[in-house]
Amino acid sequence: MAKTTTRHLLVVEDDKGLQSQLRWAFDGYEVAIAGDRSEAITALRRFEPGVVLLDLGLPPDPGGVTEGLATLREVLSLAPETKVIVVTGDNDRANAVKAIAGGAWDFHQKPADAELLSMLVDRAYHVYALERENLRLQKASENMPLRDIIAVSPEMLKVCRTVEKIAPTDITTLLLGASGTGKERFARALHELSPRAGKRMVAINCAAIPENLLESELFGYEKGAFTGANQQTIGKIEYANEGTLFLDEIGDLPLELQAKLLRFLQERVVERIGGRKEIPVDVRIVCATHQNLEEQMREGRFREDLYYRISEMTIKIPALKDRTGDTAVLAKAFLSRFTAELGNGGRSFDSSALEALERYTWPGNVRELESRVKRAAIMADGPQVTAEDLELDTQSTEDALPLNLRQVRDAAERGAIIRAMGHAGDNVSEAAALLGVTRPTLYTLLEKYGFK
Repeated sequence: MAKTTTRHLLVVEDDKGLQSQLRWAFDGYEVAIAGDRSEAITALRRFEPGVVLLDLGLPPDPGGVTEGLATLREVLSLAPETKVIVVTGDNDRANAVKAIAGGAWDFHQKPADAELLSMLVDRAYHVYALERENLRLQKASENMPLRDIIAVSPEMLKVCRTVEKIAPTDITTLLLGASGTGKERFARALHELSPRAGKRMVAINCAAIPENLLESELFGYEKGAFTGANQQTIGKIEYANEGTLFLDEIGDLPLELQAKLLRFLQERVVERIGGRKEIPVDVRIVCATHQNLEEQMREGRFREDLYYRISEMTIKIPALKDRTGDTAVLAKAFLSRFTAELGNGGRSFDSSALEALERYTWPGNVRELESRVKRAAIMADGPQVTAEDLELDTQSTEDALPLNLRQVRDAAERGAIIRAMGHAGDNVSEAAALLGVTRPTLYTLLEKYGFK
C-alpha cells in the first residue's frame, strides 16, 4: 500500500537544545532542522515544506532580527505559497508586526509553547493544503478547453480546439466515436458555444425509439393522422427551432426516414404526418454514431447523399485507450466528485489502482471508467482506492500493449512514474530520487503525461 502524503515542516532555529525539543514536538510531520539562512534555503529546496517555523534571531545576528527577516524574504521569494510562522523574543511585538508585514503568516513569542506551536502549525498547514488544492483545481479548469470535458491528451485537445472553432457556425457536424467516448458532451459543447446557446438543444437517440414511432417523434403529426392521434403534436425537429437538434446514433436511422431527413436538410422545412403544410425550421444539426457509415453506404444501408449532408464537418473522438494521460486525470476527477457526493471526501488512488487504470484497455471507454470509479468509491474500505476495489482485469490486456517502440517506452515511463509517485505519497522530490532523475526533469515528465 502506498503511504499517505508526507507533511513537511522546516524549523529554522540556531539553539541546539530547542532544535532537539522541536524535532519531536510535531506528530504527523517530517521535520527538517536548519541552524542558519543557508541551511534553511537548502532544506527549503530539498523538502518543499508547507510550513516554516522561523526564529528571527539567527547567526550572524542572533541578538537581532536582520538575518531572520532576510531569511523570511528569501523563503517567500522562493516559495510564496509556504506559510511562515516567526518566533520572536519575549515582548518583541514590534518585530513580530514587521515580520507579518513582510509576509509571515503568524508569529509566536518565546518561550516556545510546544502545544500552542503545534496548533499554529496544524492550522497553517491546513490553509497551505487548501490553497494548493484550489490552485490545482484552478489550473486544471483553465487547462480544460471545454466545460464538462476533461482532457489533457494531445489527441483530445485537438478535438476540443476543433469544436471551439466550428461552434460559432451552423455547419452540420458528424461526431464519430465508439460508445462511451462522450459524443453527446461534445454535441452539447457545440450548442453552448454557439449563438444558439440560449435556445433549446433537443436530443433524440435514433436507436432507442421503435422504427414505427421514430417518424412521428422527428416530424410530429396532425390530429387524426392515425389511430390514437387525438391532438396535434409537433416533432423534435420543429421543437428545436432556433436551437440545436442532436441526432444520436444516426447510423441506426431506417432507410425510409433517411430520405425524409435528407429532404429536411435540403429544404429546411418539415411536414407533420397527416399534414400538407410545409413548416420552415431554423435549426443546427449535430449527428453522432459509433457505426462505420462508409461501410454501411457500400452495403446499401445508409444513403450516400445523406452522409455528405450530415458530414460537412466530421470529428473523430478517440477511444480512451488512445488518449495519452487522460485516464488518470478523468479517474481522479470522478473519484473527487463521487467521494464528495458520498460524504467521504479525501480518498485517493493507491499505486496499484493507478497502474491498473493505465494498463486496462477500457472497452467501454469513459462511461466504463466513470462506472468503475463510482463503484470503487462506494465499496472501498480505507482512505485509498485499490486495484481490487476497481475490479480491473489487466491480465488480458497485456497482449494489447503497443508494438511501436516509442509507445512501449512511453508506456513503461508512465508506469514507472505512477509507481514512484504512489510509493512517495505524491512527493515530487522523493519520487524523483526513486526514479534517479532531477526534480525539474520529473516535473517535465509529469506535465508530459498529464499528471499535473
